[in-house]
Amino acid sequence: MVELVPTICPYCSCGCGFYLVVKDGRIVGEEPWKAHPLNEGANCIKGRRAFKFLYREDRLKKPLIREGGRLREASWAEALDLAAERLKEFKGNSFGLIASGRGTNEDCYILQKFARVVMKTNNIDYCARFCHSTTVAGLLPSVGSGVMQTSITDLELADCFILFGVNVKETFPLISRRILRARRRGAKVIAVDPRRTPTARYLADIHLQLKPGSDVALINGMMKAILEEGKENREFIRARTSGFEGLRDYLASLSWESVEGATGISRELIKEAALLYAGAERGCILYDEGITQHWVGGDNVRNLANLALITGHIGRPGTGVNSMRGQINGEGAGDMGCVNVFYPGFQRVGDETAKRFEELWGVEGLPREPGFTYLDIIGKCRAVYIVGANPMVAAPDINNIRSLLENLDLLIVQDIFLTETAELAHIVFPAATWVEREGTHTWIDRRVQKVEKVIEPPGEAKPDWWITCEIARRMGYGDKFSFSSPEEIFEEIRRAVPQYRGITYARLKKPGGIQWPCPSEDHPGTPTMFTERFNTPDGKGQIQPVEYKPPAEAPDDEYPFYLTTGRLIFHYHTGTMTRRTDDLHNEIPECFVEINPKDAERNGIKEGERVRVETRRGGLELPARVTDEVPEGVLFIPFHFGDKPANLLTNPALDPGARMPEFKVCAARLIKGG
Repeated sequence: MVELVPTICPYCSCGCGFYLVVKDGRIVGEEPWKAHPLNEGANCIKGRRAFKFLYREDRLKKPLIREGGRLREASWAEALDLAAERLKEFKGNSFGLIASGRGTNEDCYILQKFARVVMKTNNIDYCARFCHSTTVAGLLPSVGSGVMQTSITDLELADCFILFGVNVKETFPLISRRILRARRRGAKVIAVDPRRTPTARYLADIHLQLKPGSDVALINGMMKAILEEGKENREFIRARTSGFEGLRDYLASLSWESVEGATGISRELIKEAALLYAGAERGCILYDEGITQHWVGGDNVRNLANLALITGHIGRPGTGVNSMRGQINGEGAGDMGCVNVFYPGFQRVGDETAKRFEELWGVEGLPREPGFTYLDIIGKCRAVYIVGANPMVAAPDINNIRSLLENLDLLIVQDIFLTETAELAHIVFPAATWVEREGTHTWIDRRVQKVEKVIEPPGEAKPDWWITCEIARRMGYGDKFSFSSPEEIFEEIRRAVPQYRGITYARLKKPGGIQWPCPSEDHPGTPTMFTERFNTPDGKGQIQPVEYKPPAEAPDDEYPFYLTTGRLIFHYHTGTMTRRTDDLHNEIPECFVEINPKDAERNGIKEGERVRVETRRGGLELPARVTDEVPEGVLFIPFHFGDKPANLLTNPALDPGARMPEFKVCAARLIKGG
């Protein structure tokens, strides 16, 4: 018997739908779901092959325990008992938990509840620390929330886009499709990126090819041009913002020479782009890791908010300052409270919040103080529980990460494959994935959708929420984790998270889901944020001047190149799934470094020749790709390859507020011959 079962793609956070073809309990293919409102039957190259990694032979099927320096198979009872017994030794600040943007809302909610209720700590974090923690740091003081402000389906309403540090044609192809539709109706596109990406090459009307790390200087230049030409939205500024005068005075003090020197872009091109955006009826900013993954990432995002606020391009469909989250539940994991400073629903850690959750959960002694962030969890805790994350590829300065993980007293890893991180664990739990359990995810535009269980997980693999509940039960908290289904967990989520209160499993049967905030069951959801007021104390957008600061590590005589990193269309994050999908892996089977033709000629390097790229943290031998996609003086390495991890080289310098590492800029040198 053959069935067509609707589901949602497990890759990026667009939330595209398709049908899985299921025969005798096994997925054998995919078919378009044309009625799904987000992608209307279209899927990207990863989405069209989304199920293939499920059947790899190296899927984890049984728990593993380290014994005599090696991992051996164990029963669930043995592994769970051991985990529970060992974890009792590490409560409070000696324990930390790293969650995943790929888990369901239900999984993530249970994980943060486990950290707080059982382990008595706010030491919990997830992958947003490495992609959009600076979004929260930048937008929270400006507009009161770090979420995407418009709806994917409303992007076509915009008549000018600024794509700031986001290569949508490769990383969000179905959003690129929306932009192309708007472009056919006359919309203009401005791409901001040090590389001449496919987005800049084929989608943009203007490419602002800035020097790496000069984002604040460029945005200041754009706002300076807008004010000099009198193109600011004075009525919006008067009615809905505060602090404009300080920004105006600061920008007047900047010289165009300083802007041009910092960015490498002429004032004429900056003015052309700025006035195009300011003059639009609906201007839309989309941004991603190209501006967030910096030690000044919070400044970058805060300045983007300034740009939108002075032009009035915020609070209407198709406008806003919109973060592009890369993982299936990158938004939802934060909503559920997998953050060191927020309980579920972005309720800030503190005495009053702890009291509310003590009443909800029927417990005492919940932690009141902010916990450690991702890198501090690895560096300061003695026991770490990692669920669906792979810091041995994703974290900066990987040699140091390896040393820290190897020296933990206890490392528990829960995943679908024996990842580079799981290989170092003392206990490994095999997890069910995506369509092997039911649950909800929250996609890029705050859209909650439900995914049904389609097939059984392999071997003895279990859902993440079940595993964590079983550990809690063995540690004496069975009454607080006595859930029998994801729907039971979701009902508690509705009580814990005000934004989700009106969302139910029954309502999520409709294709396209519901966008939070949804305060009641008769509420339709909220496609557009900030239509009347911002989530700030006075309801106004807070404008604040942002001073340009150069990268933490600049090229010099010893390391004369900028090194930057990024994604490819065929691969996804740490490659755990796509590198186990032959159709995708075979397209780009190994890591490489992009080098500008003039730099290659100066160094005597030819296409395909192996070279060595070194930074102050290590070196990699890679084949050279000689291309004008990178400017002179810049090297680019994709970060998907665990055997040649770009993050072996990247700088662990941190944004002081958001604790975001500076992935996107560091100094490097190039050695011919590898």
